[in-house]
Amino acid sequence: MKQLLLFLMLTTFLSQIAFSQQKIWDETEEEKTERLQWWTEARFGMFIHWGLYAQAARHEWVKKRERISDEDYQKYFELFNPDLFNPTEWAKKAKAAGMKYAVITSKHHEGFCMFGSDYTDYNIMNTPYGKDIIKEWVEAFRAEGLGIGFYYSLIDWHHPEYTIDRVHPQSAGTQEEYDKLNEGRDMAVYREYLKNQVREILTKYGKIDILWLDYSFPGQFGKGRDDWGSVELIKMVRELQPDILVNDRLDLKDYWGGWDFTTPEQFKVQSWPEVDGKKIPWETCQTFSGSWGYYRDEHTWKDNKQLLVLLIESVSKGGNVLLNVGPTARGTFDHRADEALAGMGEWMKFNSRSIYGCTQAPEEFEAPDHTLLTYNPESNRLYIHLLDYPITNFRLPGYKGKVKYAQFLHDASEINITAPYGHHMQGSIATENDLNLRLPVNKPNVAIPVIEVFLK
Repeated sequence: MKQLLLFLMLTTFLSQIAFSQQKIWDETEEEKTERLQWWTEARFGMFIHWGLYAQAARHEWVKKRERISDEDYQKYFELFNPDLFNPTEWAKKAKAAGMKYAVITSKHHEGFCMFGSDYTDYNIMNTPYGKDIIKEWVEAFRAEGLGIGFYYSLIDWHHPEYTIDRVHPQSAGTQEEYDKLNEGRDMAVYREYLKNQVREILTKYGKIDILWLDYSFPGQFGKGRDDWGSVELIKMVRELQPDILVNDRLDLKDYWGGWDFTTPEQFKVQSWPEVDGKKIPWETCQTFSGSWGYYRDEHTWKDNKQLLVLLIESVSKGGNVLLNVGPTARGTFDHRADEALAGMGEWMKFNSRSIYGCTQAPEEFEAPDHTLLTYNPESNRLYIHLLDYPITNFRLPGYKGKVKYAQFLHDASEINITAPYGHHMQGSIATENDLNLRLPVNKPNVAIPVIEVFLK
């Protein structure tokens, strides 16, 4: 019995040690929920990928895709002069589209810094533009009441000490080739550089709401937490900006405090993501087309309904959407991006109540065919998004006794609640627990009409 007791004590002690090793900082689940609350309620943000690659205008990975050398890429640095950049105009467009926060690339994989840095000459101050774009951007977006976020690439294709890996423009095939390419390179020097630059962007521009670090790719010829010094890096971030939200690409998913939300990229999740059976905060990052940076000749742009369904469906599964714009090298938005933003803004102007502060509907409410549901727990209202407009009788399965009132959201016009009716109803699948809404024959002049249901 004594030996069993000692064994249990030792097991508990070791498990406590293991847990403490996996903990970045002391924050309870409740405190984390409170810290993320503004972001959870906002639901919709703008991603901005902007850098020297905008001049090539053929994808932000052009240096890797075309295996361009530093020497040949240098022309973009020497010419970069976005003379039409008007951050106030950008901020107003984001706000008009219904976005509540924005995240901009302070440095992408190419290694070029859009901010004035003490640690490299490869930054905006040494281009013909000669002004701190990040500073100008922060001031303009903050003035419009938008949350401020910085993307910072862990990867760097320009730094001379960054070791060449499988995503580098100079990537090779064998270990021997990599060893030869990396002779004289010291990743420890780059780690310190990375940490210093993250400190810069988190101390020069006031309170920062989101830090988007990108990205880890462990495995053969890859990089993960040890390469970045992720544990020490995230500890510094938490100390400098205790309220900041950090994404999940530091390779610290098994650390409490090592990340705040997960980031499915360029696809729609099937259900609310979970870890160990528990729903987690999430945000999908998406493009209007197939590229993040400005791509002049790329034409696979999503239409307005696709973008709206993406937003609605994400909220219906408890998530956010970060929708990307890739500005041109002169500092303007592509006309196609302007049109996409305007289309979403027109819908959000009348229907944002079904997005802000909303989440997945309670399980007791079944989504009628060809609809998506969102739910606001504060107002206790359910939102039915009509992806395909039905004919007059619209059945709400199992909703009887749960609904006080129903109206179209865009104009607050009443929708009558009736019993299903019509000739030859014998084949109807309606039950006594269903409700029927009597809709007008003609679809309202809204891309996706929304029914606002006031619940009992």
